[in-house]
Amino acid sequence: MTGARIPLLLLPGLLCDGELFAAQTSGLAGVADVRVADLTARDTMSALASAALAHAPWPRFALGGLSMGGYVAYEILRQAPGRVLGLALMDTAARPDTPEGTANRRRLMALAVRDFPAVTETLLPKLLHPAHAADARLASIVRDMADRVGAAVFARQQLAIIGRPDSRPGLAGIACPAIVIAGRDDALMPPEIHEEQAAGIRGAELVKIPDCGHLATIEQPEAVSAALRGWLIAVAAAGRASG
Repeated sequence: MTGARIPLLLLPGLLCDGELFAAQTSGLAGVADVRVADLTARDTMSALASAALAHAPWPRFALGGLSMGGYVAYEILRQAPGRVLGLALMDTAARPDTPEGTANRRRLMALAVRDFPAVTETLLPKLLHPAHAADARLASIVRDMADRVGAAVFARQQLAIIGRPDSRPGLAGIACPAIVIAGRDDALMPPEIHEEQAAGIRGAELVKIPDCGHLATIEQPEAVSAALRGWLIAVAAAGRASG
């Protein structure tokens, strides 16, 4: 690769949109051409990944996903590994859904039909570090994203998450530069979930962000952007070595 900006496709999480990555889109603009995929129109991981690939404006790109976006990133790697220059996994898991997780999702889907705002309020304490959940600005960002995404998309995304495959068998085959970024206080993804991915991907870096819950990109944006910048430097170096 040359000194040009690295193409970077970011994949948002459940009930999130491009605002999830607003700080990274601006903060990494000097080193990356950042685009955020739309993950709202399909109800399977395969279809979400196919749509993201179809709309990606570059033949090859670095790829980052947070939570549900990480599940889609794994599916993109299955469908088009040759297009992915590097992989950033943020507050996500390689494991499939558990029976308990599926039951909880279906309860929230039923609640969304009756009272969608209640879904956001139920999820908010799990998405943000306690100190950040009490921050009116950060809580407003989460609520506003959820309102824009809406109940119908929430149902489609939950169906996709429920049906996601086990990505652990493919971890050892990931050959591009990889980073796993984890909120140290992530209530949805315990430390072993992140450590499992970092250990399974050859050469992957694990970065734990202190004072941070599940939505690391908005809770600790500078720390996440710094970690991604270092990863992008590694992606660029690997590209030069191979090209």
